[in-house]
Amino acid sequence: MRVLALDYGAARCGVAVSDPSGTLATPLEPILRPASKVGLRQVAALAHELGAERIVVGLPVSLSGGDSAQTQETRRFADRLEAVTRLPIELYDERFTTSLAERAGGTSSLDSRAAAVLLDEWLNVQCARADRGGSGVLDEEQPGPRGPRTG
Repeated sequence: MRVLALDYGAARCGVAVSDPSGTLATPLEPILRPASKVGLRQVAALAHELGAERIVVGLPVSLSGGDSAQTQETRRFADRLEAVTRLPIELYDERFTTSLAERAGGTSSLDSRAAAVLLDEWLNVQCARADRGGSGVLDEEQPGPRGPRTG
């Protein structure tokens, strides 16, 4: 299953895509002003062009796991994106993805490398769930709001 991952920011949105087997995450060019009508159309067109079956959006929760203004803005973006793409949207805890992307280095934009880190983590969780034959990671093992978006 091909998955698109987004590291949302109002000015710029990092983008990464998985390979068709759902094993590798590759950073792509970021999308500018993703919450604008043009930006939303660009994300939708990219998802369609790549054959994405799901979009994972990084959810910026505080270190304590609480919501912030950016968390709420990201949720609104995810709602609008779901309406435009009609693809399943999953919010996934993005804590530390940018710092991990900085340490890893690379030539792609930092935002898209952070989206690739996010996608790689998400893919690993999905693989662990499949290996365990069910839900996989227990709720208390998850460091933040993972799983399907709930309102």
